[in-house]
Amino acid sequence: MSIEVETKDCTGLSDVELAELADLCAETPFPHEIGAITKEAESWVLVSQARDDGKLKGFTFSTLERIGGTPCVLIGMGSIKRSSKRDTVLRAIMQEELRRAVLAFPDEDVLVAARLTDPSGYEAFRALSELIPRREHKASGEERAWGRRLAKRYGIVPSRYADRQFRVKGDGSLPVVFDHECLKRDKVAEYEEFFADLDAESGECVIAFGWAMAEDLEKLA
Repeated sequence: MSIEVETKDCTGLSDVELAELADLCAETPFPHEIGAITKEAESWVLVSQARDDGKLKGFTFSTLERIGGTPCVLIGMGSIKRSSKRDTVLRAIMQEELRRAVLAFPDEDVLVAARLTDPSGYEAFRALSELIPRREHKASGEERAWGRRLAKRYGIVPSRYADRQFRVKGDGSLPVVFDHECLKRDKVAEYEEFFADLDAESGECVIAFGWAMAEDLEKLA
């Protein structure tokens, strides 16, 4: 069977579904328990769940909103199960995120952002343009400003955010990020430098983002 992705309001999550999300996280480096996941559900608007033959293979919490007038898809906590289909699951979830973006913001470019602890997360951005941070690119003042805006939206205090590295300093807690480990590491090797010496266990992460262009989104409408 193909991967099926369902998106609904977080308020519609059942106790059984919350337990499924916790069970999936328990198998990852960031085993958030059901209490933390419930808190995330209360903080975000939408939840997308990817299933294969009825079994949960991945999820994201997210919201569609405007920041300073700019349309954005903000991805909160998310995780992709470490299965042989993990890359397919990731693509299915991201296609759903972008499909909803074009429905909410037709004929507009949309910024897509997530917090990452591993370069594998960049696989979620394969369809995006002008990724930040990226190799051999010195971020402009406006790009650094976007990093600060996103950090604020994620609830990160300014003292914990280094805007030139797009990195969040740890506070000793498990990072709340979009967690994915791609099957072929060479596909994301060019982004390794942004995660060098990153201490994910202390809560460190990178805020990464890119642009979904209107002409590309139109194909998903």
